[in-house]
Amino acid sequence: MQRDWPDILGGLILTAIGVGAALWAALHYDIGTLRRMGPGFFPVVLGAGLFVLGLVIALPALGRACTAPKVEPWTLLAVLAAIVIFALGLSRLGLAGTTAVTVLVATLPAPHKGWVWRVLLAAAITVLTVLVFSIGLRMTLPLWPRLS
Repeated sequence: MQRDWPDILGGLILTAIGVGAALWAALHYDIGTLRRMGPGFFPVVLGAGLFVLGLVIALPALGRACTAPKVEPWTLLAVLAAIVIFALGLSRLGLAGTTAVTVLVATLPAPHKGWVWRVLLAAAITVLTVLVFSIGLRMTLPLWPRLS
């Protein structure tokens, strides 16, 4: 029987990272208790969660045949371009502008035609990004483009 090796290996990698993170945090930081959480509590819980997520991915894949996804170069290029645009454009375009442009570039290879849904999606994600990172978390990111 052919197995779903990408999911098995991906799940095992997640479990290994989870175990490693949890053990490292447990050995190097004080975990504390539920009432008085120490600096190691959250990393240990995240590592344990990553371990469980890896098992949830890997174990069902043992009994499943592999269905390899088709990699389309245009889609890969659009996603990589969106990442590069976000990384390089954040300081010049600001959070709002960079998010909008990134979403528009990332949706170029989508099978649905038309620009209305792309612009609406870019606007919605931009609003959510500004609300979460700029207003909610009060991160000191430039919000609007620099004019100088």
